[in-house]
Amino acid sequence: MSFGAIAADYDRLRPSPPQEAVSWLVPAGCQIAVDVGAGTGLLTRALARTVAHVFAVEPDERMRAVLHARSPDVTVLEGTGEEIPMPDASADGVFVSSAWHWMDPDRAAGEIGRVLRDGGRFGVIWTSRDRQVGWVRELDSLREPDQRSAAAADEAAPADEAADTTRPRQREVTLPQTGLFGNIETASFSFSRPMTIDALIDMLATYSGLITASPQSRAAGLARARAVIQERFPDGGEIDVPMRAWCWRADRTRRAVPAAF
Repeated sequence: MSFGAIAADYDRLRPSPPQEAVSWLVPAGCQIAVDVGAGTGLLTRALARTVAHVFAVEPDERMRAVLHARSPDVTVLEGTGEEIPMPDASADGVFVSSAWHWMDPDRAAGEIGRVLRDGGRFGVIWTSRDRQVGWVRELDSLREPDQRSAAAADEAAPADEAADTTRPRQREVTLPQTGLFGNIETASFSFSRPMTIDALIDMLATYSGLITASPQSRAAGLARARAVIQERFPDGGEIDVPMRAWCWRADRTRRAVPAAF
């Protein structure tokens, strides 16, 4: 719930998912989509460009307020991945953007399976800086408020916060063995985002490790990151920041038909 404290900055500074990735996630003929853990609606708005009816589910009222202001035509609901306020078999797609690592996978998977129609799509996407690029990875390591090593930071932080994205456990969706989902596929989409140095540093401050750090630690971490980025890009103009969307999708299996007696 720390993100609500910086909801406006989150919406302004975090990257929106590329439409190419959204198109890969959304199944053909999708008429009703649910964005769970919707935050301020970065994925919600991308879904609304291609899906007729979008429901955004978010637990934090401060995030919901920004979402509603930015997306007045979307139905905004209070809820979580573990408790989605939608009827059984009511959605063609349920999607999670940069929030799966905050959810209980056993409970959330079952709840998503409940809400999806047979054959419906469950999709997860993380959109962030591409830490496969060396200077981006270095920048993330330096911004850690307590100057932990990259390995220690990776061990302690959730997937979206980690400094090293090369480890296999990162950005994975591990589901309980219930048979609810099949046809699992993954993909990633690279792109770049023009940003000023100020905007890039401000974006780094929208991650939970820095939101919840002490003012002194937050300032020190951001100062280290700024020094490195200014040394690398001394002209001080816009930077093409490497970004990547990591995607995972699966289809809801058909419900068992009750045996006739």
